[in-house]
Amino acid sequence: MDLKGAFDVEHMSSTSRIQHNLWPLDGIDPKKAKFPCCLIWTPLPVVSWLAPFIGHVGICREDGTILDFSGSNFVNVDDFTFGSAARYLQLDRQQCCFPPNLAGHTCKHGYKHSEYGTAITWDDALQSTTRLFEHKTYNLFTCNCHSFAANCLNRLCYGGSMDWNLIDVAVLIFFKGHWIDWNWAVLIHSPPYGVVSVGHLLFQKPIRMLELLQPCGNRHGIHVDARR
Repeated sequence: MDLKGAFDVEHMSSTSRIQHNLWPLDGIDPKKAKFPCCLIWTPLPVVSWLAPFIGHVGICREDGTILDFSGSNFVNVDDFTFGSAARYLQLDRQQCCFPPNLAGHTCKHGYKHSEYGTAITWDDALQSTTRLFEHKTYNLFTCNCHSFAANCLNRLCYGGSMDWNLIDVAVLIFFKGHWIDWNWAVLIHSPPYGVVSVGHLLFQKPIRMLELLQPCGNRHGIHVDARR
């Protein structure tokens, strides 16, 4: 009996089952901070009050465990850096490419995907990205928590795309994310509106004072002939 051939057949069979039979996920449980296959977002103190689209992002394993890149050479596990999640977006594993071999790609990228780094499960992709970012220097603008999530999505070729970047991740969760509690929405969006309102009042008051200091005729748009 050809043992190598039998092993290859069994290996292809097992990886095919992994690829096509995605086991069911547990429910989302914010109280236990479990968000299976989700992107999650939480505001940054002060910064998110001024710009509500800016925040801290994590991505979660299939069991709901949160991973987030929170500093140089450090990926936080099951302890979201800036507190509880405020928004989440559960991603669809059916939109991922889990190739068992080079010929098994369901995405259009094939060789490019293999060269970048593929995965046979969701958790496999997150583990590979974690190992990579444990050797990366954190940079607020070029290598941050959004970059970590984007790298995971590229390994998964999520949505058939390998062009995910930090801006795409921010836009995705900002426009499609769900609030865990509407109190979060009020808390985050109230300060920006307050700042705008105060700024409007402070700007309008000097203008109104100048109007009051003008001669009566000029305030009403009436030209007064000074020669009279």
